[in-house]
Amino acid sequence: MNACINYYYFFFNSQNIVFYIPQKMFDMNESELMGDRIREKQFYYRSQNFYKDVPASEEGMMGDFVEISEIDLEGSRQFLKKFGPGKAGTKRALDCGCGIGRVSKGVLFPVFESMEMLDMMEEFILHAHEVYLGDYADRVEAYYLYNLQEFTPPTKRYDVIWLQWVACHLTDKDLMEFLMRAKQSLRPNGVIFIKDNMARQGCKLDPIDSSIIRHLDIMKNIIQTAGLTILDVEKQEGFTEAIVPVWMIAMR
Repeated sequence: MNACINYYYFFFNSQNIVFYIPQKMFDMNESELMGDRIREKQFYYRSQNFYKDVPASEEGMMGDFVEISEIDLEGSRQFLKKFGPGKAGTKRALDCGCGIGRVSKGVLFPVFESMEMLDMMEEFILHAHEVYLGDYADRVEAYYLYNLQEFTPPTKRYDVIWLQWVACHLTDKDLMEFLMRAKQSLRPNGVIFIKDNMARQGCKLDPIDSSIIRHLDIMKNIIQTAGLTILDVEKQEGFTEAIVPVWMIAMR
């Protein structure tokens, strides 16, 4: 962890589950947006505000497209199988931008012995632990209440790092730098997965939730600039044409 950050630690009464929370989390207010790096701060501020109004439910996680949730999960399961037992370890995975744990529950827990989960919204993590994950919650080693751009994962810890619909909420620079840090946190033969909306051409910024939809080639360039090797790329099938194309990328 970054030694410059102070942390609060607290535990659930019934289980030794620790939350890691940076001291300055959510300290930003409107007046601070007038300082340096104003555009970047506004970008992340809008995203944080948007998710304050998103319900801690599958419907909230899927943005009213809950009917495609199982199609999405099955596509992820099949893609992950390409790198499963015998190719990558199954000891521990990290779910970045986990929300209430939809992907952890539907894709990762059936494969990995233990999980660690990261999200910037406390409400989502609490709902995951107390309600949504059920018995799976006993296998969560740690919850990280973090903005992804500020998170440095522990070194050589994870067999898989999964980023779904969260890379779009980082600037190009912050995404590249996070991937560089994530690479250092992989165990031998570990794999990083990005699953996200990809633009049909160029880039498109949604000013409401501060998400950036990048063309697949742009995403590949960011990954390669971060020093990672792309192992496989696959389009998620089964979504209607009305939905922005979703692609899965595996890398290490």
